[in-house]
Amino acid sequence: KMAAGLGAKVTVLDVNLNRLRYLDEIMPANVHTLMSNPHTIRDAVRRADLVISSVLKRGDKAPCLIDRKLISEMRKGAVIVDVAIDQGGSVETSRPTTHEDPTYVVDGVVHYCVTNMPGAVARTSTYALTNATLPYILLLANLGYEKAIEEQYCLRQSLNMLRGDLVIQEVAKCFQLPWKEI
Repeated sequence: KMAAGLGAKVTVLDVNLNRLRYLDEIMPANVHTLMSNPHTIRDAVRRADLVISSVLKRGDKAPCLIDRKLISEMRKGAVIVDVAIDQGGSVETSRPTTHEDPTYVVDGVVHYCVTNMPGAVARTSTYALTNATLPYILLLANLGYEKAIEEQYCLRQSLNMLRGDLVIQEVAKCFQLPWKEI
């Protein structure tokens, strides 16, 4: 939204059609939405000056959506920000960097792959996280964890372990461990 407000042509790719429809309704006219697939990714990345890759696969490593060949087809001086670097990265040429040494260049494309990106604005990110989590903390405090996870689907979905059992199938599969459905 900020980039669009500054006049940039913005393309948003997602696999969730409802989310794309919602964005079409609320975003300015210079924001275009597309269903994410290998063809639309390749086309958008080739034309982009800035790519922000923020793919997330709950409980699993981020899938690699941008390979090295596609990086070599990008404009020289283009920038990739791999927000998924904390989950292994979604760009083949990504590697974790730090706030002290945040960028490197591959095939003329600048990569920014800082782990824990919110750490750059620690105070602001702390307030944002507190505002987002406080209602759930109060719910847990008032109801106890068993009743709270029974009543709130999103709390149930946020669990990794329950009573000593792993409850995320993707993590269990990744580490070849048993898991239990809740």
